[in-house]
Formats: sequence, C-alpha cells, structure tokens
Amino acid sequence: MVDCGAEGEEVRESAPGSDDKVESLSVMEGDFVTLNSEDTEMHGDNTILWKFGPEKSLIAKINRETKIFSTYNDVLDGRFRDRLKLNNQTGSLTITDITTVHAGLYELEIIGEKWSSKAFSVSVYAHLPFPNIMQNRSSSSSNCSLLCSVVNVSDVTLSWYKGNSLLSSISVSDLSISLSLPLEVEYQDKNTYSCVINNPISNQTTHLDISELCQQYADVHCCVSTEAVIRLVISALVGVAIVIVLVYDIRSRGSEQD
Repeated sequence: MVDCGAEGEEVRESAPGSDDKVESLSVMEGDFVTLNSEDTEMHGDNTILWKFGPEKSLIAKINRETKIFSTYNDVLDGRFRDRLKLNNQTGSLTITDITTVHAGLYELEIIGEKWSSKAFSVSVYAHLPFPNIMQNRSSSSSNCSLLCSVVNVSDVTLSWYKGNSLLSSISVSDLSISLSLPLEVEYQDKNTYSCVINNPISNQTTHLDISELCQQYADVHCCVSTEAVIRLVISALVGVAIVIVLVYDIRSRGSEQD
C-alpha cells in the first residue's frame, strides 16, 4: 500500500499481521530509550522514517541522499518536542526525558532499493514509592496485625516476604489506585519480614522491625492483662475477707446468745 507522507514522500505501509519483528523495551519515566536500527541494512540513498502510535504518525526522518535529518516537534500535540535525537550514522532514534505518553509502538521504515521495517514496543514505568508499614488497630492480645500499603500506583505487585519466602501478594494493572496487604505476626516473632513493591524493571523494599512497631502494643496488651489479673486477685481477696468477717460475725452472735 502506498500513500503520500510528509513533504510528498512516498510511504509504504506494512499490512497488519505482517512478519515484522517487534522488539520490546522497558524504561523508567524520566530516563531515555534508544531504538536501534543497526541490524537493518542501510544504503547511501536510503530514506529512513520513524513513526509512532496506531496512526503511524511521522515523528522523524532521515534522507541520507541529501543528508537532511528532521524531527517533527508539532505532531501529536507536541509530545515529542525537544525529546528526539537521530544518529546520523546508524539511523537510530533516542527519546529523552521519556514519560508515559511516549509509551507505545514505534516503527522504523527504510525506503530504498530494498524496503524493510522494524517495530519497537516501548513500555514506560513510573518510579516506585517505598511501601508504608503500619500497625493495624485490630491487633489481638496474641498477634500483631500489620498493614503494608502504597498509593497512586499502577502495573505493580505488592508482596509480603518472610526471609526470602513469599507469603502473600496482590497485583494491579492499568489503573492508578492504592494497594494494601495485611500480615499477622506474633509479638515475640524473631523472623525477618519485608514488604516489596515491584514492576517489571524495578522494586522498592521496606523491612519490618517487629520490636519497634509491635512492641509498644505488646506492652499495652501485657499491661492490660496484668491489670486484669491484679483486679481479679484483689476481688478474690476482698471476697474471702468478706466471707471471713461474716463467719466471725455469725459465730460471735451465737456465742452471745449462749
């Protein structure tokens, strides 16, 4: 299929379902990614086109015959403005200061004696926050109830680990939401626990300090239990004292009557 591209250029469009190889790339938001064309045969009179998105919008072009290198800042509402760099030797394209709006499918098309194309699927991930571990008020007298949480995240998995062993996990895909994952441990537990958030290219870990986070509540439970025992003992002693007084009083009255 042939249609008219920028500046009257003939642009051949590959049909959906063709055998073009798609290379998957992942990058953190704010970093850069380079789409390499080094493995594609290039000639001195080739025209190299870089396109983006389902509409295959032209974002960069190299005319090797005239040695003109062009990037198109105004396409797609200017999202690529001052972010595109072309390598005049290889034809590779670098996107700098990348954000999530730059995620998607890129296509390299080389027009010359031999036409060829290559596709790149770019995924962009936001920087991950550190998980927050807090004590849950529903803790019992025997266990410390904990909650690990993160806010405004997407495409992540939140997990509890005991040492290197996975205890539980929860995942979210596209939506930006808050995640929480509970855990119960004994107050005197000496094992190592950690809460981890990860996406396909990075992770952040918060380690649990049971002695710091749970001990204050363990002391409260301990004090409450001790106080209850003391009250019970005092009540029992008072009861015994009352019984003794009553018995003594009854015997005294009996003696007086005799």
